[in-house]
Amino acid sequence: MINHFLNSIPSPPWWAWIFLFISLVAIWDIFIQKGHTIKHNFPVVGHFRYWLESIGPEMRQYFVANNREELPFNRIERGWIYASAKKENNYEGFGSDRDLYAHQHIFVKNRMMAYAIPSGHPNASEPTFIPCAKIMGLHNNRKKPYRPGSVVNVSAMSFGSLSAAAVEAMNKGVKKAHAYHNTGEGGLSPYHQNGGDIVFHFGTGYFGVRSADGNFSMEKMKKLVEDNPCIKAIEIKLSQGAKPGKGGVLPGAKITPELAKIRGVEVGKDVLSPATHKAFSNVEELMALIEAIANETGLPVGIKGAIGKLDQWEELADIMLKTGKGPDFITVDGGEGGTGAAPPSFADHVSLPWVYGFSSLYKVFLNRNLTDRIVFIGSGKLGFPAKAAMAFAMGVDVINVAREAMMSIGCIQAQVCHTNRCPTGIATQSQWLQKGINIPLKSDRLAQYFNTFRKEFLEITHAAGYEHPSQFTMDDVQVNVDDHDFNRSLASTYGYNKTKVPFSGVQELKDCSYLGGKI
Repeated sequence: MINHFLNSIPSPPWWAWIFLFISLVAIWDIFIQKGHTIKHNFPVVGHFRYWLESIGPEMRQYFVANNREELPFNRIERGWIYASAKKENNYEGFGSDRDLYAHQHIFVKNRMMAYAIPSGHPNASEPTFIPCAKIMGLHNNRKKPYRPGSVVNVSAMSFGSLSAAAVEAMNKGVKKAHAYHNTGEGGLSPYHQNGGDIVFHFGTGYFGVRSADGNFSMEKMKKLVEDNPCIKAIEIKLSQGAKPGKGGVLPGAKITPELAKIRGVEVGKDVLSPATHKAFSNVEELMALIEAIANETGLPVGIKGAIGKLDQWEELADIMLKTGKGPDFITVDGGEGGTGAAPPSFADHVSLPWVYGFSSLYKVFLNRNLTDRIVFIGSGKLGFPAKAAMAFAMGVDVINVAREAMMSIGCIQAQVCHTNRCPTGIATQSQWLQKGINIPLKSDRLAQYFNTFRKEFLEITHAAGYEHPSQFTMDDVQVNVDDHDFNRSLASTYGYNKTKVPFSGVQELKDCSYLGGKI
């Protein structure tokens, strides 16, 4: 009888279900939820406001912003990287769409007659071959000096911030491009060990070389280097462009058994990366640590920092002048760096942009005649040939690229790196999302981006009349300054001339026994 009664009840029409759902949402908005005034005052339709806001970045990226408008990388810049990585046409037709009179626009001064590659020259058969003109660790008589085989390399990005698939693709890519791969501060993972040269990088968390009490362990450092001959140099992170002077917390929920093993921490337990180091507290102690690591491992040791106040850098230079010792290389990160998630107050305002920071720091060592002892590495949106020319003219010997490398393997600048929801699988630990990365293909694309970059960089170098980018001077590049003194050379703008880099020809670099860390 009950069944008969139930069967006699007519089924509600489809629209009734929709009405019921809307009614329930409205009741929730008005009477239950207290967090959103808009949803309370405008039930149901208020949800559309938040949905439209959530897709705002995508709408601007694809439909609103012009080719030169977006930050941190505009559409033209991203398009050049994508095309270069895929070996597609990366040319512009019908002239530049840049405002050539805009502030900070770069002009590389070409020579009346360009440098002509002679017969038998290495670049005649290898048009992408540009090794570093300096050797890391040679001045300080390290046991294992290292000449980077490429002037463009992968900057510090750790496994944990990047996915396993992304790290593996990058390492296989740098092997093909004869470049190096900086580990970032997350330790040396198996994904870094696919044939590429490694610069091992550590910060205040000492991941990979961490003692039980969270301090630096020399014993673990020695064993790491002994067990992994792919490590060619060691870098101590003092600060980074995205968030200099700020520590961080790696939540325990993110620490898998694999991450725990690589980083030397406990599974499921929050790990603090302090704002400052425990292994040293002043410049003299930093110098002592550099020398101790170099003596124990035999490798070149350098430091990385974003530049602000110069007093401690001047103290470092004074100690170097007095002792004859010091870091083998210095990586200067610009305040425009972005691979580390940071509050806007840090990302937007703390530390100097690269051109201001590097020029200030270089003069500290220039004034003491120390620049020839140091390999200077630039990092901060320098992954384009013209910007590289400017950097080399200012005194850089090598550049590191981070976001540009990410884009070469598929990053679309979604700007959700800190959410674990990277749609391309690069900056996430989601197994599903990173399965979309075709590692062999993406490694080819990173290598091709590096090759295209170096080929065009070398062509610009030859157009300026030089054989190697190390020969650029401050007078070879001009920048737009302001309306009253509109265009000036780098020398005039930043108030110095870089030290001439000893250079005897590309063939000598190719024949060097330290090239790529062969010895």
